[in-house]
Amino acid sequence: MSDNGDDPIVGFESVDELQSHGINAQDITKLKAAGIVTVLGVAQTTRRHLMKIKGLSEAKVEKLKDVVAKLLPPPFQSGTEVAERRQSVVYITTGSKSVDAMLGGGIPTQSITEVFGEYRTGKTQLCHTLCVSTQLPEDQFGASGKVAYIDTEGTFRPDRVKSVADRFGVDATMALDNVLCARAWSSEQQCDLLVELAVRFVEDRTYKLIIVDSIMNLFRQDYSGRGELSERQQKLNQFLARLQKLAEEFNVAVVLTNQVQSDPGANAMFAGASSSKAVGGHILSHASAVRMQLRKGRGDERIAKLQDSPDMPEGEATYVLKSGGWEDPS
Repeated sequence: MSDNGDDPIVGFESVDELQSHGINAQDITKLKAAGIVTVLGVAQTTRRHLMKIKGLSEAKVEKLKDVVAKLLPPPFQSGTEVAERRQSVVYITTGSKSVDAMLGGGIPTQSITEVFGEYRTGKTQLCHTLCVSTQLPEDQFGASGKVAYIDTEGTFRPDRVKSVADRFGVDATMALDNVLCARAWSSEQQCDLLVELAVRFVEDRTYKLIIVDSIMNLFRQDYSGRGELSERQQKLNQFLARLQKLAEEFNVAVVLTNQVQSDPGANAMFAGASSSKAVGGHILSHASAVRMQLRKGRGDERIAKLQDSPDMPEGEATYVLKSGGWEDPS
């Protein structure tokens, strides 16, 4: 495997490889249409879901599973082998050195990072900063890659990307060309966009970041009231599972911004506790490997609190919002 993780490894090849092992082209086309675009993707999909794909019979699904099982390495790996795989993880700078240090180097690939906080704490500003910093070379704490941006609130601003590009000394036109943006209008469309991204990622391995700004906005609009809560969480879980697969299959970072809601009980129980909590419930909190809460500080300062990370302890860092995105206080 290459140091930057760009070369496909066993399992990450396109499903087109299955044709040389006896799977016909029409069935491979059906897999792609369902967003299953790599050999590993077939292994990760249950037989039940594969049989829901029109034209795939039980016999065809069994043949698919048998072929994929022979192509993939054993499911259990030694700790050393896992460590080698983790060598391909890239950390992308947030624009603030203090926040990067708190995160252990920046936003990591191969996992989901959730950023939540009240308005004017810089969630969308971070997204615009990452649109450019992801394109920086690795020796400048970037990932030398393109960005896919799913905008659910209509807040993506090309002019903001240009301002961040000016700060980092990147050609603004080139920076915008390397950001693929889609405006989502419903939670169903939001989910469908991941199928399209999977197809694009197989064809273009240079993508290194997926941004969803924000994750819960459309789910909250489309599913209202307690009666629809169970269905909402089920659909959300499916969306997050597909995001996690994309993160690992293609070595990309995933950044989700999230809204907050009032939590009156927090103040009653603990003095000084935050009175807001992220929406989305336990399903979202468990899916996110890294969770960072943003809040306002003194003056123009903002505070990022690392709430959860598999690599780093809880901590806080201060940043400010400027025309060039997230920066350290002067």
